[in-house]
Amino acid sequence: MHSRAPPLIEIGLTAAIVAVEADEPLILLTADSTNERTGLPFGPFNPLNHRTFEIGLRAWVEAQTGLRVGYVEQLYTFGDRGRHSGPDDSGPHVVSIGYLALTRMPDHRDARRAAGAGFQPWYRFFPWEDWRDGQPTLLDKTIRPLLAAWARQSDPPESRRALGRADRVRLYFCNAGNPWDEERVLERYELLYEAGLVEEARRDGRQAALARRLLPDLGEPMRFDQRRILATAIARLRAKLKYRPVVFELMPESFTLTELQSTVEAISGRHLHKQNFRRLVESTALVEPTGQSSTTTGGRPAALFRFRREVIQERPASGFRLGQRA
Repeated sequence: MHSRAPPLIEIGLTAAIVAVEADEPLILLTADSTNERTGLPFGPFNPLNHRTFEIGLRAWVEAQTGLRVGYVEQLYTFGDRGRHSGPDDSGPHVVSIGYLALTRMPDHRDARRAAGAGFQPWYRFFPWEDWRDGQPTLLDKTIRPLLAAWARQSDPPESRRALGRADRVRLYFCNAGNPWDEERVLERYELLYEAGLVEEARRDGRQAALARRLLPDLGEPMRFDQRRILATAIARLRAKLKYRPVVFELMPESFTLTELQSTVEAISGRHLHKQNFRRLVESTALVEPTGQSSTTTGGRPAALFRFRREVIQERPASGFRLGQRA
């Protein structure tokens, strides 16, 4: 038997860097060399220069965007074949380690950004995830009918999934009375990809995508599989809102309760009842008054609050237990 050289593997580092401004969740993007497609900051891990993956990630982010990120956590390892290459590409196979990073508004506003780098609303890439003004019309107009038609087809013989197509459509896109779970961001994107409804599926040569016309209203595509990485980051952040005080990594040192509620709504993609939210804040004791007020709202002065850091030592689960949406 002829020996074959082992495939080359390259480890990449990819950052989903989140901020909130004017009630919009933002993601930091960089342009490729042709400025035609945007994506997340990323670069290869160099074991000679980077002692850890996180050190390498921070170095790439600062080099590409001029931003020094604060809060960082590892998400997942993404290594699907072809994610960084075309069918005839003989280059190394890239395995990317994804990270979620959070930054406050003043930090990124003053950053010295490289050419082509900047923050953009993340709902440009996932328009069906924003329920703050009610259910997006895109769901009933486009997504659900197309998924229903796709689900009526049989699952391929090689499928090993415990749930069939129709079951997953019903569960993830709240058909037949199922509640919308804001944490299922990744499952919804992957279902749209599997059904061939997003441009990335066409670019990767999936038959389901090649057999239909392009659907430009299903969010903007990103480089490689970075929309999948971003979906993973959004899902992780939405989940952590409920049991960790990560939202305060996105807030200024002092803020009004209205600003805090708007930030939670922006991240979760859902509208919250004002009085219920304030009772939730009081019951969790996550904030304390500063004794000062803000007049920037244009109406009556609003009391300013700050994050009460002692809560981290007082109890392990210190987040916002948001009620389930019907």
